[in-house]
Amino acid sequence: MRSGALEPMLLGAIACASFIAALLFWRYWHSSRDRFFLLLGASFGIEGLNRVHMALSPATDETEPVAYLVRLLAYGLILLAIWDKNRHGG
Repeated sequence: MRSGALEPMLLGAIACASFIAALLFWRYWHSSRDRFFLLLGASFGIEGLNRVHMALSPATDETEPVAYLVRLLAYGLILLAIWDKNRHGG
């Protein structure tokens, strides 16, 4: 459960930072067409959407398994991007 009004504000700040990172990575992808930046941007976009959902949904708790599955997907995309980049030799 939420302890006060500070938690939604912090979730919003984290979401904003995640969306900014996603936009930056997508801009790099647009100029270079490197799949690495596309996957990183997608990961940060998913994480930002997850934080917005957590801030707006009163029943969502950070300890619920769904929150961890979304994070697993986002972090899995980061690992996939690193693996893909190293597999092709840059």
